[in-house]
Amino acid sequence: MPNYRRRITPGGTFFFTVNTYRRQPMLTHTAVLDALQSAVRETRTKLPFSIVAWVVLPDHLHAIWNLPEGDSDFSLRWSLIKQHVTRACRGLSFAVDQSNASRLRRREGTLWQRRFWEHQVRDEADLLRHVEYIHYNPVKHGHVLRVRDWPYSTFHRYVREGRYSLDWGDSKYVDEIAAFGE
Repeated sequence: MPNYRRRITPGGTFFFTVNTYRRQPMLTHTAVLDALQSAVRETRTKLPFSIVAWVVLPDHLHAIWNLPEGDSDFSLRWSLIKQHVTRACRGLSFAVDQSNASRLRRREGTLWQRRFWEHQVRDEADLLRHVEYIHYNPVKHGHVLRVRDWPYSTFHRYVREGRYSLDWGDSKYVDEIAAFGE
């Protein structure tokens, strides 16, 4: 088994992918979105971080965070967020119990995949590629035809701030962004 080590850079910028357990399509359910928003808000009051970009799809989410100077503990932040959402959604009908012995032993719920994937953003070009990947992801997965039609994304904040036009991601951008995801 390979010796996996997370890159730890205090104050870094990181891209994350977090999946639901067995890729269950439940993250865009209103109760889960509300719990996720509450979890992020609560976690940020205890352990600050800034959100560069974010998208929530039915079975996974992507995010880019900036951590404060001298702080590198993104794992604890994700743990707190996942725990909060799991507790808040425990009684919902779609949160079907699909536990196995390993998950029971570790006291894990069945909403989230055990781990997450992270990538430390290297430079401005890398950051731009990942932000565009995040915002185009709902189109890539076939949930919408245009980026602007997906409501669970920081794309709309970028439009309000003047960083994107409302038609960003339409046909003229498709080839460039799609190539990044290959």
